[in-house]
Amino acid sequence: MKKEFNRKVLKNGLTILFEKRKLPVVSVAFAARHGGINESSEEKGISHFIEHLLYKGTEKRNSKQIAEEIERNGGELNGFTSDVVTAFWCKMPSSQINVALDVLGDMIKNPKFDEKEIEKERKVIFEEIKMYHDNPRLHVFEEMHKSLFKAPFGIPLIGTIESMNSINREKMVEKFKKVYTPNNLILVVIGDAKFEDVVSFAEKNFGNEKSKIKQFKVKNKNEIHTEKRKGIDQANMIFAYHTPLMNDKKSYAAKVLSTLMAGGMSSRLFSEIREKRNLAYAVKGDCQIGKDFSYNYIYIGTTKENVEKVKKLILEEFEKVSKNLTEKEMNEVKKQIIGNYKISMEDSQGVMVELLLHEVDGNAEEFYELEKKISEVKLKDVKDLAKIKDYSLFTLMPQE
Repeated sequence: MKKEFNRKVLKNGLTILFEKRKLPVVSVAFAARHGGINESSEEKGISHFIEHLLYKGTEKRNSKQIAEEIERNGGELNGFTSDVVTAFWCKMPSSQINVALDVLGDMIKNPKFDEKEIEKERKVIFEEIKMYHDNPRLHVFEEMHKSLFKAPFGIPLIGTIESMNSINREKMVEKFKKVYTPNNLILVVIGDAKFEDVVSFAEKNFGNEKSKIKQFKVKNKNEIHTEKRKGIDQANMIFAYHTPLMNDKKSYAAKVLSTLMAGGMSSRLFSEIREKRNLAYAVKGDCQIGKDFSYNYIYIGTTKENVEKVKKLILEEFEKVSKNLTEKEMNEVKKQIIGNYKISMEDSQGVMVELLLHEVDGNAEEFYELEKKISEVKLKDVKDLAKIKDYSLFTLMPQE
């Protein structure tokens, strides 16, 4: 599915990704090629901390003015930090694209890092850490990450109380100056705009500073852990396993396998665990495929009495797939993935994020090749990946 897409790397290294659309809406993001994969154990959470602070004011706008300029012009403003990127985005009426570019550009070039705001936001992040711990579903996802990867990558993206306490203004400003140089930035625009205007804005508003970002090697592992907690009634479990990296053709087979096993109400595990046996309400799965780390996961909420039974059913179903998956069933799943992909193309914000992540992993245009790549997946590759030898399992159990 080819769109009107342009990619340009400016002389200063800033990358522009642009998709033209006719609806009078535009999604805009500035992003730095820096996330959890670039952090040491001691500074874990600094990318996320910086993300928070960039909304707190620049030399010419305070936090209220940043929000007002976007929202009073009909826009939405937000951001996110991932393992590989930190992004700041808004969705606006296309007539207001200059406002979007000006405000976001100001945020990533001129943050004040006010000492009082840093201390206030540190407290906010401490509450966010507590929220992740206290919410069983969020907690098991963090623990899944720990069970799949060694430190520092395995440490939660949000950081720890210790690492967050160690990050002062001096460290934050130093990190910002190293990371937020034009050669490490990506500007994504999706919507009714002119590519030439976007390029012109970037050329006029960014200098030639350059820096190199350090990346820590991702070291895989597999662990099985159980945690018991009072005050909960449900057992929350995540089963996860490493899959081929993005530059491996078999990575798309991993996506087919993920959808086959737990991608919706027609998936094998939803049918087996919920519909046939009524052992769980939530049976969901997905895949994370990148150039440095890739894995599939399955989340299930069940009773503590049924944890071992559910685990056994998961392993049995993978074994069945490895032996008995047919071309017909695989093609049905391919059709499902391609159909979901086409539906997702409607949302400019979602496409913006996907282009950004594909660019960080090496090739933004590969996002548009999903239909072709999925169609090329071989039955043998899916069956081979279903021969699960090593896996991680984390379970949060009620304690009596």
